[in-house]
Amino acid sequence: MTDAPRPVTMPERLLTDLPAGEPIASHDGAPVLLRTDAYWHLRLARPAEHNRLDPADVDSLLALFDKELPAAAPRALVISGTGGRSFSSGYTLSAVATQLDNRFARMLDTLESLPCLTIAALNGSVYGGATDLALCCDIRLGCEGMRLFMPAATIGLHYYPGGLRRYVTRLGLTAASKLMLTGMTVYADELLRIGFLTELLSPGLLEARLRDYLEAATANESLIVAQMKAHMHALADRTADTHALTASMEKAYLDSARSGELQRRLKAVTAKR
Repeated sequence: MTDAPRPVTMPERLLTDLPAGEPIASHDGAPVLLRTDAYWHLRLARPAEHNRLDPADVDSLLALFDKELPAAAPRALVISGTGGRSFSSGYTLSAVATQLDNRFARMLDTLESLPCLTIAALNGSVYGGATDLALCCDIRLGCEGMRLFMPAATIGLHYYPGGLRRYVTRLGLTAASKLMLTGMTVYADELLRIGFLTELLSPGLLEARLRDYLEAATANESLIVAQMKAHMHALADRTADTHALTASMEKAYLDSARSGELQRRLKAVTAKR
């Protein structure tokens, strides 16, 4: 598979002036999706309710992540919230009380395994299941003044397996214990320190930094990104057979070293010097 870098066509303002896009489903409050040749931008769309997700949203997102996005193969997916108050409060509490099943967990596991760079642009605070939505993403850009809390223990809910795995493998047992077992509010500086955030920015710089990441993503070879992402996740989670994983990584390495795409890209880099 070869793919030349695609030019980045972005709205002048990525977050503060909400990008155009279409709802991913017909129900009220459905997330809005902007598709471009280079990247997709998914915007949660209930600002008056902290951009919560209801069961219909979850069903639509699962279909998007499982079928539509892998087939279209954008270089990156950005997820943000509408407004500057909250990124998302996660799964609506009424649905937790009456419609709790494995759909939310399956949607997040599917998001985690997408074969492209995923970026959570946390233009506000993040609560509940939305904390795991952010952890599913490869990059998490946060804003000064944001906060996080995870109320699972407070409301008497044992968190689902994938979420606990991500908390422990992404953040470590000590940080995961504080967030999961106390329900305490954690603020931006600590979120950066424990690794929940990749970068912490002033609100005015979030868009520019997001643009940097999207421009970088379009320059990369998508097959290599997908393969290395899958291998790094397996290494971090220690879920794969060691011998099989090593063999898979070795094959991907040798295939790439012998590929015409590597030669083409090396020639292009050399020509610029």
